[in-house]
Amino acid sequence: MRPRILLGAAIASITLTMGYLLPQSYAIQLRDGTVYFAQPPRLLDAITTYNAVYAVGATYYFTISLPENAGEPLQSLTINQNDGFDNIDYDLNKSVAFEGKPSSKRQKIGLQNVTRDRKTRTVTLTFDQPVSPGKTITVGLKPWQNPSSGGAYLFGVTAFPPGEKSHGQFLGFGRLHFYSSGDSAFRPGFRSFWR
Repeated sequence: MRPRILLGAAIASITLTMGYLLPQSYAIQLRDGTVYFAQPPRLLDAITTYNAVYAVGATYYFTISLPENAGEPLQSLTINQNDGFDNIDYDLNKSVAFEGKPSSKRQKIGLQNVTRDRKTRTVTLTFDQPVSPGKTITVGLKPWQNPSSGGAYLFGVTAFPPGEKSHGQFLGFGRLHFYSSGDSAFRPGFRSFWR
């Protein structure tokens, strides 16, 4: 099925600069109504505030950048535990979202709904209002406790634009590493990387 580009004042603009036409923001929609990002968001980072096994009080932060030319706002994210020995459980009521990075929290972003599918180990976060292109945001998940088994845990992050038929764009893996206190690599406040 061939995608078509929808043009309109609300979803596309063209700027004339020094004689060149520069496309800025196109929404892509298939004939069946499926909506895509024109330029997908990027997963910038994944960190945990505590990286010791069994630790209580940690927050897992995932930072996402939505480019100016995304063509669509960001409506929801899924975070899927793809790897790791233990299944991590969360206090979904303590999930957070805000503009900026964990080190520079700015305006809070409301969450309409946060759900978990235990079978697929996936958390879905839906925003009250879609996040506009051009913003960097962070979402935080609060585990009841860190896993009891150390090692690398991979979390696949997927972004969805608004719409009944929105196409999820996989952004990559956030990687968090957990250590036992006797491990020589144990470092409080360990910063993870996303790829």
